[in-house]
Amino acid sequence: MSSPTPIYIALISVHGLIRGHNLQLGCDSDTGGQTLYVIELANALSQQSKVAQVDLFTRRIVDDAVAADYEKKIEVLSDKLRIIRVDAGPDEYIAKEKIWDHLSSFTDNIVRFFNQQNHFPDIIHSHYADAGWVGSNLSNHLAIPLIHTGHSLGRVKRNRLLASGLSDQDAEENYNLSRRIEAEELTLATAERVITSTHQEIEEQYELYDYYQPAQMCVIPPGTDLNKFTQPSGGEKDSDIFVTISRHLKYPQKPIVLALSRPDKRKNIGILIEAFGLSPQLQELANLVIVAGNRDDIDDLDEDTQDVFHDLLIAIDRYDLYGKVALPKHHRRDQVGLIYRIAAASGGVFVNPALTEPFGLALIEAAASGLPIVATEDGGPQDIIGNCHNGFLIDPLDPNAIADALLKLLTDHQSWKKCADQGVEGVQKHYAWDAHAKRYLKLINPIIERSEQLVRNPVTPRRDLYSDRAIVSDLDQNLLGNIDALKELLEILRNYRKTTAFIIATGRRLDSALKLMKQYNIPQPDILITSSGTEIYYAPKLTEESAWAKHIDHHWTPHTIRRALDTFDGLEKQPKQEQSRFKLSYYIDTEIADIDAIIRLLHQQEHAVNVQLAFGQYLDILPLRASKGLALRYVADRWRIPLHKVFVAGGSGADEDMMRGNTLAAVVANRHHEELSQLNQAERIYFAQQPFAAGFIEALRYYDFFDSCRDPKEISPDHD
Repeated sequence: MSSPTPIYIALISVHGLIRGHNLQLGCDSDTGGQTLYVIELANALSQQSKVAQVDLFTRRIVDDAVAADYEKKIEVLSDKLRIIRVDAGPDEYIAKEKIWDHLSSFTDNIVRFFNQQNHFPDIIHSHYADAGWVGSNLSNHLAIPLIHTGHSLGRVKRNRLLASGLSDQDAEENYNLSRRIEAEELTLATAERVITSTHQEIEEQYELYDYYQPAQMCVIPPGTDLNKFTQPSGGEKDSDIFVTISRHLKYPQKPIVLALSRPDKRKNIGILIEAFGLSPQLQELANLVIVAGNRDDIDDLDEDTQDVFHDLLIAIDRYDLYGKVALPKHHRRDQVGLIYRIAAASGGVFVNPALTEPFGLALIEAAASGLPIVATEDGGPQDIIGNCHNGFLIDPLDPNAIADALLKLLTDHQSWKKCADQGVEGVQKHYAWDAHAKRYLKLINPIIERSEQLVRNPVTPRRDLYSDRAIVSDLDQNLLGNIDALKELLEILRNYRKTTAFIIATGRRLDSALKLMKQYNIPQPDILITSSGTEIYYAPKLTEESAWAKHIDHHWTPHTIRRALDTFDGLEKQPKQEQSRFKLSYYIDTEIADIDAIIRLLHQQEHAVNVQLAFGQYLDILPLRASKGLALRYVADRWRIPLHKVFVAGGSGADEDMMRGNTLAAVVANRHHEELSQLNQAERIYFAQQPFAAGFIEALRYYDFFDSCRDPKEISPDHD
């Protein structure tokens, strides 16, 4: 049923530099993807026949440091589209974090604008938390339904800031996180619908909020300007960029398996080298081209990026893939569409093996260019392939699965053609701005007509703004072994996820831990401590805690430590996949090698290290400042979670320093062995009667963890 009269839509995007032409994208952090999104959304909506008027409200700026365009009160873009600039706060341009004190004026001036024109919108659509606050107040004052798009959320932003090394106090002072999160809660309490890009965005971000309502959420993927991405028309291989791409390829006419991403560890592009290296058939059929940013000299890049390229080059050498893999050094953004067309013209495939992929814009661009896709089963690609039916989802940690999916397309031209055609058709249907606008209007029409209203579930706001307690577990020894008990435990963790941080601390590397978690359907924890406490990652994007890496790098000299232990009897290096930047791993035969002698040797040679033994056979050498216990205390301090509200279930001797001290700890029945037996007399350690996850649950009940959160043997819980 359509609206009886054409619709008037008010879009609100408060911050940044917004104008109808020549967008200054990237000039600062406030003028980026959101600015482009709201302008393209406004354009697309204004072109719909059922829309009478679209007004985009933003803050007016009078500042010699920016163009005079931003001081114009009304910018007319078409007969149905205007940008309305509203006075609020100082004339000059200010960052979005400084706008909060001026939002009341912004709101009042929008109301005055509506009154002066004597025309009120049918729907208000706010973008980001600041506009959400404005939109909520307008909606409640004027009785106009509110739609909201978050773009990014404060609770997730806090994780990223902490990972970057900022303290919680500095993050609050510089980014006004508490005001932002409170505004987001108000917006969720007010909005009739919240539009997200993917289902994963709902599950991993919005579910963390008190006023989250499942029925409120609606997935409408953002539109894409598909005019820049078209199918091959001939002549692509005559271009300069093809010469650049192919000059290191022995047989450049083969189909191209193309990967295009930042050189970021989370993008997991090294797995593609492994997939090729393990598959002679794939090497015979295709070339691999990895476009990973621009570089002049790898040594001039930051350390993490250097590590990515180092691993890629080592893997190429290990599998002797010279002439079969290209890593072009330079490309321009305006050449990306042509790169896609070159791969499509070759009969190739686009592949995205990222460990986590919130949306997947490159997949849409590649599909519009006529490329079938093979992509990670995490996040946005699930929606894209589900909508377009143009390729295969893969486990990004399984090189054989990646090779098999690529071969299905490369060896079956009919399947390749079907996926290519369905991709081109699917992106037009689901990811063009016109398609977005039509789905948008279908969503808001019944809301405007009041024929569809949100029925809200009861809400109990949390006591504190952030999680006030945490549950920590080893991966192998506590969570696995009893599938039914594990399911019960995971349900408990889900029910309390708004107040309780879930932390996994494991000796495994990140890729190994993720693989095991996937195998047992263990969701990504809020914090993942890997490689025996030397690496820390935060959900939802596995953002690495960079400050921790700098902290533990103190006096760490792995090469000289390796040399010192090379001839030590009873030690054998573990495989390369068990080693990491801050962890040297060995098998130890305790009948031959004495761990005390190893420690003495390393100390005599002035190596500042932490030596850990697990299960009597696995020896890890870590920086002196690194261990699971030290990593846990670092995280608890950064997240402001008191140690007496941290529950730890340990599985081996490597967990002992997490369990001692002021934490509440438990040893499940299957781990009552020598390594942890010395904790029998320690305070605040409970030895469960049940094994595995059942013992975990038993211990949580013993401590009344989600209520009083204390050792029943103690009179007062005030230990920290």
